[in-house]
Amino acid sequence: MSDGIDLGALKRRMEGAVTAFKSDIASLRTGRASANILDPVMVEAYGSRVALNTVANITVPEPRMLGVSIWDKSMVGAVDRAIRESNLGLNPIVDGQNLRIPLPELNEERRKSLVKVAHGYSENAKVAVRNVRRDGMDALKKAEKDGDIGKDDARSQSEKVQKMTDDTISEIDRLLVDKEKEIMQV
Repeated sequence: MSDGIDLGALKRRMEGAVTAFKSDIASLRTGRASANILDPVMVEAYGSRVALNTVANITVPEPRMLGVSIWDKSMVGAVDRAIRESNLGLNPIVDGQNLRIPLPELNEERRKSLVKVAHGYSENAKVAVRNVRRDGMDALKKAEKDGDIGKDDARSQSEKVQKMTDDTISEIDRLLVDKEKEIMQV
């Protein structure tokens, strides 16, 4: 008889979802320009989708301005399009191989739209955590069906998986509330 499933592996996968969520919400700006605002932007380049920072250099020349220096002149249009379509509310100004991106003032409407984006990131992270939980529960059911673990062990481990899931989702909710407060501060 084995001991069921690897709870450590499930925990690592759930923590990975939280880490990705933290990265996503860090890219939401709260008033000052930051190069990581453009982290979620993916560009169609050379037949695949790549992160913006693999085709360009991102700088912060002023507190409310981003600069993007594109290495390959043929990529300027694709980078411009990717930034405009990224749901970040940014409108780049093309200047040769460079893009200047003025950051709009955060008015109430913009803050609310940023909160909605944060909620979307939160929901994606929760879905990822629930998928990890489903994988763990499926593995437990299979192990129990195959006779690898007993009913009591399966129930005990499924309760541990559920508790891990609940704890991880509450951490995501806490991070979301903190980010909402940060965005809505005037």
